[in-house]
Amino acid sequence: MTQSFPVSWSTVEATIAQVPVQAEKLSNYDLVLRCQTAHRPEKAAFAELVRRYQSHVEKVLYHLAPDWSDRADLVQEVWIRVYRNIRRLNEPEKFRGWLSRIATNLFYDELRKRKRNAPPLSLDAPLSVEDGEMDWEIASTTPGPAEDMATREFYDQLRDAIADLPEVFRTTIVMREIQGMAYEEIAELTGVSLGTVKSRIARARFRLQSQLQTYLDDA
Repeated sequence: MTQSFPVSWSTVEATIAQVPVQAEKLSNYDLVLRCQTAHRPEKAAFAELVRRYQSHVEKVLYHLAPDWSDRADLVQEVWIRVYRNIRRLNEPEKFRGWLSRIATNLFYDELRKRKRNAPPLSLDAPLSVEDGEMDWEIASTTPGPAEDMATREFYDQLRDAIADLPEVFRTTIVMREIQGMAYEEIAELTGVSLGTVKSRIARARFRLQSQLQTYLDDA
């Protein structure tokens, strides 16, 4: 005769809880929680967050500093800051935005250290690509070698005018007009409100228009 033993549901739940769940099967929210439960983030959970968001961090820093040769080092520093501070994140569901702000703040920290010696969005500096280097190009309605001298002069002046903008205006207008980013994405990356982003872009456009009015009148 087989003897049966009563099993409560709480016992079943406790048994299930002891079975480890692979990090790649967890939601982003649960991964963050796992990184917050101990004194140090759980290795598997943190590694999975890195795997999921590495390309996002790289994208953020590329948009902010396309001509910086040490972006890989900055990406690594972002994850070091995340590792040290993830327990301070009170809303795990907002991890992506929090991560973007860390990357953006790191960028501005580095920018202040460099004291403008290496402008992150200089339109005169060559842009590194896999095949070598290329120059920034401002979109034109008639691009190509057949441009006349007046058109070339206008785009030279436009390049200089953008480079002369105050830092916050230059960064924002390049993100919008050259990188083609949405207002919401710019707000997330720079850590300011949507209204501030729109205001900066409007003011940057006004300054550019004022500086280039002579060329615009002749167009």
